Amino acid sequence: MRSFLSRIKSSRLTRRDWLRGSGLAGMAGLAGFPAFAGETVESSQEFQRRNAPSDGLLGAVGEVDHVRNGFDPSDILYDFDYGVTSEMEDGRTLREFQIVASDMEIEVAPGVFFAAWTYNNRVPGPTLRCVEGDRVRVVFTNAGNHPHTIHFHGIHPANMDGVPGAGDGLIHKGQQTVYEFDAKPFGCHFYHCHSMPLKRHVHKGLYGAFIIDPDPEKYTGEEHKLARRRNHRYEECQAINEMVMVMNGFDTNFDGENEIYAANTVAFAYQTRHIPIRPDQEQRLYLANATEFDPVNSFHLHGNFFDYYDHGTTLTPTLRIIDTVMQCQGQRGILEFSYEGFDPGSFMFHAHQSEFAELGWMGFFKVLPVERSA
Repeated sequence: MRSFLSRIKSSRLTRRDWLRGSGLAGMAGLAGFPAFAGETVESSQEFQRRNAPSDGLLGAVGEVDHVRNGFDPSDILYDFDYGVTSEMEDGRTLREFQIVASDMEIEVAPGVFFAAWTYNNRVPGPTLRCVEGDRVRVVFTNAGNHPHTIHFHGIHPANMDGVPGAGDGLIHKGQQTVYEFDAKPFGCHFYHCHSMPLKRHVHKGLYGAFIIDPDPEKYTGEEHKLARRRNHRYEECQAINEMVMVMNGFDTNFDGENEIYAANTVAFAYQTRHIPIRPDQEQRLYLANATEFDPVNSFHLHGNFFDYYDHGTTLTPTLRIIDTVMQCQGQRGILEFSYEGFDPGSFMFHAHQSEFAELGWMGFFKVLPVERSA
């Protein structure tokens, strides 16, 4: 079977050609991908008859092979990388991380393949997590065919900025460098490649979430209690269901417009497999936007509201009781919500740019029945 890239080049279809030709905007979402197997697009009526899901939802025909990809969006939700820890002479914690850039083809929707550039063979890259005041050491190796860097959002010396013209600058194929800095400020941060052309190095997949937990020992009173709830070493935090979503998009025919949108890379991943939610457990979602070619992305929650911590750099919410938040590229924040008292059922979440939702950025939280002791 020819790859999606070869098929899309021969058909010369853009995202909006596809929307117009298939009737996608009105009905069937990514179920239209099989039309690319030929050189023409079938009529809107035939497309809808053949591909409309029986439940009336947007969706995709077939399943993505997560084993082939080497990563699974359901695992990325909860997969925090705490690094290898040791104690420094001054008593502080040193956290060491290993990140390798490489080229690989990934499947972003059933039968739709994308030539990605990755950190540690996944998109998004690993979710790095540490504690305020830790010494962070990132050993970066470039095994790809293009020069890359890692730029961390946060506070650090100029020579650790991971941009051309500062420190080691561009890291070429086969080269290695070390980024080292103190973790501050606490919050939900972002990292990405800063090589030029920047829009392609980010869009191709070189980005990830970087979380710095507050150190409760730096705070007193109510702030101390709130910091314990945000620090992974404390029971108060461990009792919360913590998740990570990086919103992204994929320009599969390189025309400067995204054909696919998702959270954690795979279109409709959390519609195919709903995210289980215990109603007796508080929910915390670390949300970051890596979408290129669109000025903003967004998150909208059905049937519920959340508190929002912009950039995660405060211990109290910056916005309260909202159900939609917008982020520009590189912006991030923390959402906290609960389904306590809710009946079991599935609650949709998605981008509130309708086109993004129809092209893959849609999912469900599945509220489970309350477990009752015998």
